[in-house]
Amino acid sequence: MNVTMLMRLLSFTFVLALSTAAFGQPQAPPQSNDPAPVSLSEDQIRDLIRQSADNDLENDKKQRNYTYVEREEERRLDGKGQVKSTEVKTYDVMEIYGEQVQKLTAKDDKPLTDKDARKEDEKIQKLIDRRKNESDDDRRKRLEKEEKEREQGRQFVKEIADAYTFKFAGIESLDGRDNYVIDCDPRPGYQPHMKEAKFLSKARGRVWIDKDDRQMKKLDVVFIDTVSFGLFLARIHKGSRVVVETVRVNDEVWLQKHVAVKIDVRVALLKNFNVEVDVADSNYKKFGTTTKITTLGEAQPEH
Repeated sequence: MNVTMLMRLLSFTFVLALSTAAFGQPQAPPQSNDPAPVSLSEDQIRDLIRQSADNDLENDKKQRNYTYVEREEERRLDGKGQVKSTEVKTYDVMEIYGEQVQKLTAKDDKPLTDKDARKEDEKIQKLIDRRKNESDDDRRKRLEKEEKEREQGRQFVKEIADAYTFKFAGIESLDGRDNYVIDCDPRPGYQPHMKEAKFLSKARGRVWIDKDDRQMKKLDVVFIDTVSFGLFLARIHKGSRVVVETVRVNDEVWLQKHVAVKIDVRVALLKNFNVEVDVADSNYKKFGTTTKITTLGEAQPEH
């Protein structure tokens, strides 16, 4: 099980839940040159979150023009919370034919062996060849499947429109920039209609939104009760937590900077395991549209 991917999915779903604030007739939030507000109404908060969610969609599009380095450190803990093993993996990340691809470059902060490096190159090249030689019919089917998944996501968002109540918690400076701080609590009596939304009533969050750019700077989600996925698939216990932080890049886009995960999980019928994961994304480089991609490591950044 990839714990990081699971928690990223949960945190992204939480952000989608907040983006349902677009519904209704909201009041405009204060503009960036206005004095710091004493409070924000729930309608203003909803509109602020909607703007942040819209901007995040644009960030996702712009991220496809960037390569970056991702370092993932996973620490397994014993029953007393002490680290019993650590595994570190470093990746080069970029988009190839519309698909985000990770190329493993190091393990435990040491370069791969020549044999392992060749395997990674071959994996990337196979993807390039498959997409390059994709038939029109296969491409149509793939795009239709992707659109169906997006529509299901939109329906999910609408279904959980009333999942949370929002409360203005003040203004806080992060990295020298002012942020609106908003607390998000499960709405009493909320009854989800989709099984995928059941975990929302068991998660509480705080979100920081950059006052000037209306971008999500930070998200902190804590599980206040145990969450089960599937009959025997996974169970995330109360107290698990995920924190996501972003950074402003090239004055044009906000991209992920750091993900910190602390999770107590039981997978299938296996024993529980307690894991801490830190993911750091760095070295964002924009590449030109004329770049010829053969293997991931050969893509040249734009100067």
